[in-house]
Amino acid sequence: MPRMLDVSDEVRAEIGDEEADRLLAGENSPGSYDCTSCRTPGDSEQERTSTVLFIGDETAVLAFAHATCLPSQVVQVTEEQLQGAVKSITGDTVDLEPDKIVPEQAVLGVTSGLVLIAGELHPALVVEPTGPIVRPGAIGAGDDFLPLLIEQGFMPVTELADVPPVLHGWSVLLAMGQLHAVLQPGPNGGQPVAWWQAHQPLLVTDGWRAAANKHQQVLMFAAPVGSIGRQPREDLLREALDKAAANGKLVGAALPLAGT
Repeated sequence: MPRMLDVSDEVRAEIGDEEADRLLAGENSPGSYDCTSCRTPGDSEQERTSTVLFIGDETAVLAFAHATCLPSQVVQVTEEQLQGAVKSITGDTVDLEPDKIVPEQAVLGVTSGLVLIAGELHPALVVEPTGPIVRPGAIGAGDDFLPLLIEQGFMPVTELADVPPVLHGWSVLLAMGQLHAVLQPGPNGGQPVAWWQAHQPLLVTDGWRAAANKHQQVLMFAAPVGSIGRQPREDLLREALDKAAANGKLVGAALPLAGT
């Protein structure tokens, strides 16, 4: 049975007509898969599925996502990101070039919400990767996500009683009322570069945007995979943050606002 796959023109241009046609015919695609966006199971025989091609300098990874989560697209990443921030999986990558294929990249999930601290609402971003983040060049399994962020200046958060300190050099890019990126200092003191960038600008609520403009900063909290989850309401998000903090699995910082 043909899979219900969406292969965009830009993905087809990268992988070629022959490979795209094989995918659409179900010859070289998974039946079931884990969505590269939300990490919940999907079935390309039962629901519309997007092909998402991650491209580095030398390697390429074809992954799959629910069409309701992501459109079919090409995502350019650095080779270091592709090689260093990977999660070993089976069943949802396609062998484009056997000598170059690598496991699927762990994607950073970002959730926006208002967090009440000391009686005042603050705009917050909660970052949780879809898989373990391994230090570039490291050998073996493990998760270095929080240690890597602490090395960048983020502070461990044991309870959400106080606003974390400002991390200078980092910022949150908000343009035309939409969230575009989290920026980090550029190499050798150069222009800031994107630590995380939205595939498409993310909408935020009027309340979140108003709080960001009021404070001129956004609180960023980060936790390793499996600590927070996808919470549909801000009260549930707060409960998950409190639990992660109590378990020693949360870091945070206040990032200045870039844009409006």
